[in-house]
Amino acid sequence: MSKIKKRFVAGAKCPKCGAQDSILLFKLNGIETVECTDCDYTAQQVDEQAKQQSSGSLIGVFKPE
Repeated sequence: MSKIKKRFVAGAKCPKCGAQDSILLFKLNGIETVECTDCDYTAQQVDEQAKQQSSGSLIGVFKPE
């Protein structure tokens, strides 16, 4: 089992609790996932959606619900 590499997204605000600098970005089973360290917020986006919405300089685009 390999370790999942999680990275903080600088300046990102959690859409649920509003905490700043609490968002982690990682891949889980090939799916980009963001997670808040302060609350239970998570969001996922498959690679195909990210490729269609991103311009080469972005890691992924997430639209809060």
